[in-house]
Amino acid sequence: MKINKTLLTLSLLAASTFSQAGEVEVLHWWTAGGEAKSAAVLKEMIEEQGHTWKDFAVAGGGGESAMTVLKTRAVSGNPPSAAQIKGHDIQEWGGLGFLTSLDATAKQEKWDELLPEVVTKVMKWDGEYVAVPVNVHRVNWLWANPVVLEKSGVTVPTTLDEFFVAADKIKAAGFIPLAHGGQPWQDATVFEAVALDVLGSEDYNKAFVDLDMDVLSGDKMVEVFTKFKKMRDYIDSNSPGRDWNVATSMVINGEAAMQIMGDWAKGEFTAAGKVPGKDYICAPAPGTDGQFTFNIDSFAFFELSDEENQKAQQDLAKTILTKDFQEVFNLNKGSIPVRLDMDMSKFDQCALDSMATFKSSAESGDLVPSMAHGLATTSYAQGAIYDVVTNFFNEKDADPKEAAAKLAKAVKAAI
Repeated sequence: MKINKTLLTLSLLAASTFSQAGEVEVLHWWTAGGEAKSAAVLKEMIEEQGHTWKDFAVAGGGGESAMTVLKTRAVSGNPPSAAQIKGHDIQEWGGLGFLTSLDATAKQEKWDELLPEVVTKVMKWDGEYVAVPVNVHRVNWLWANPVVLEKSGVTVPTTLDEFFVAADKIKAAGFIPLAHGGQPWQDATVFEAVALDVLGSEDYNKAFVDLDMDVLSGDKMVEVFTKFKKMRDYIDSNSPGRDWNVATSMVINGEAAMQIMGDWAKGEFTAAGKVPGKDYICAPAPGTDGQFTFNIDSFAFFELSDEENQKAQQDLAKTILTKDFQEVFNLNKGSIPVRLDMDMSKFDQCALDSMATFKSSAESGDLVPSMAHGLATTSYAQGAIYDVVTNFFNEKDADPKEAAAKLAKAVKAAI
């Protein structure tokens, strides 16, 4: 009888322990390298709090497959606790009534004070937090091979005019001036870097955030297309369909001089054992010094019915923004923490430069959302921009003035 009493006590204790713990099911596509390592750390931190982590990983870099699965689950009334969703898609899910409020946690953790307002705006629906940012990527980076630059007799270009002069010399020296993958999102990444320089931050926002027809079709946009087209002269003929990391490896191995790409490219240099400032250079894309085009990974949190799972969900939201997780994740990913109060002593020079510009551009109004990476506008408007930009870039005799008119027309049709 004594044994039974002990068993009963133990089972009651177990029941009371487990009633405090919930399960978090997390949909993400962090299945490679540093990202997978980071997901494992988050899982560990959640399990230390007594919760259960249910991994819902769907492979595929851009998350298209993951979104298809998520829609099916959400519509059938069985959403995960959190899903990797970013930019305007957060607003769309919020508008459909699927997301839960994280405001109590946000107030307790003082998120409004820790995060720049331009970031918190993206994370809120109807004035309340429904998503949590994980990191910040700077998109407007130029990656360069110093040996190739030296052999070509050039220095890192700081303006587009300097870029064209340097690129001619690099070409004459027998190297590829600009490593590029001919895919719509990569074309758009170079296009928005040119646009940021030519338009300036204010008109960049008018064009890609406000979708202002006058700016989209105006003289400055014609100049953007003209300079963007000139970039075409410095890309090799094998560019179509090339993945971005293959283009990065061309810079690493000295086949190409430069690449315009977000700071996830740094992961490739790191994996190849290269040291910033010595083996490669990270500099702002020509003409964009002091400006910062941001791309943010984030998790949106879904309405759940189970109370324990709701508690686990809030704990997950809180954990993502802790200093510990922010440090581990971003060291692995090549990005920078989204918190403004981080100790950056473990980060390399590229990350330190990125964080300094992130903070200063948040003050100056030069922190702008990436159109190419889905932070500036809806997926419909982005798709319309992609089509015009890529068609223009790949058409030999395309007219910049016509392209600007087409851009405004296509965006208007998409909104």
